[in-house]
Amino acid sequence: MSKPMTKTQLVAALAEAMGSDKKTATAALDAIAEVVTKEVAEGGAVTLPGIGKVSCKARPERMVRNPATGDTMMKPADKQVKVTIAKALKDSVNG
Repeated sequence: MSKPMTKTQLVAALAEAMGSDKKTATAALDAIAEVVTKEVAEGGAVTLPGIGKVSCKARPERMVRNPATGDTMMKPADKQVKVTIAKALKDSVNG
C-alpha cells in the first residue's frame, strides 16, 4: 500500500489540474475544508460530487468498557463525523 498524498502533493496536483498556481490551489483547498468543517459542525451535511457525503451523526449515551481494566462506565452522548463514499468512486476503485 502506498503512502497517503500529503497536502503539498495535493496542492501541486490541484494547481496542475486547474491550470493555475499553487497559491490559488491552496486557497481553494483551504476554503473547501473550512466550508465542510463549518457545515458539519452545525449538524449539516456536505456532498462532494464524485467523492462522497460528509455528515454529522449524533450518538446517544451508552455503556462502554475500558479494555485495560475491564470496568464499564457510562459514556455521555456525543457526535460522530461520518463519510459515505460515492458509488462512482467505489466503482472506479473496484472496476
